[in-house]
Amino acid sequence: MANKGHAPDTAPDSAGEKAPGSPREKAPDSTRRSERSRRAIYDAALSLVGEAGYAKTTIEGIAARAGVGKQTIYRWWPSKAAVLLEAFVDLSHQAIQGEVSLPDTGDLEADLKLVLRATVDELNDTATEAPYRALAAEGIIDPELAAAFVQSLLEPQLRLYVDRLRSAQDAGEVRADVDPRTALELLVGPLSHRWLLRTLPLTHAYADTVVEYALRGLAPR
Repeated sequence: MANKGHAPDTAPDSAGEKAPGSPREKAPDSTRRSERSRRAIYDAALSLVGEAGYAKTTIEGIAARAGVGKQTIYRWWPSKAAVLLEAFVDLSHQAIQGEVSLPDTGDLEADLKLVLRATVDELNDTATEAPYRALAAEGIIDPELAAAFVQSLLEPQLRLYVDRLRSAQDAGEVRADVDPRTALELLVGPLSHRWLLRTLPLTHAYADTVVEYALRGLAPR
């Protein structure tokens, strides 16, 4: 480095390096480049599954759509299922936008209806329906993928239900002897069943009815 107050030597050294004091080219940011590639791969995986279906989606197709080499994908993920899972989890996190709890207005029924209606909207959303179904189907034959799907996506959401139901227990809206982890399945289970098997339309009215049945029971009073 040139001493302060002296004119810099403008001749290059024997190695061809830029002379001290001259502008230097900024080195490429590999972190930013990797993040851009990762985002492109996420988008490619989700869009291809939506357009062609999971069975016809390939690593090669994802790489071509994302503008990366397929070795880039194999370096980060072991399979197309793993790519799709990470892309879908990322999409879900973006949709949540930092929300870490269910509504708690003091009215459990109203809060649960609001949440289940939003769940209906999400399950019916064309942007998420195809990848969600693909992961659900693949998880039936791939235990490792199923475990990763539950751990990374489902369990964090189910814990929010547990917390809300415990709050309702504290407020006297739910019996103290009720197990929240079992109780939440009375809410989310019916929606999943109707959506997965396509038995009947998944609607807001159905979500409201599920909440009412779960909270009030079926036996005559």
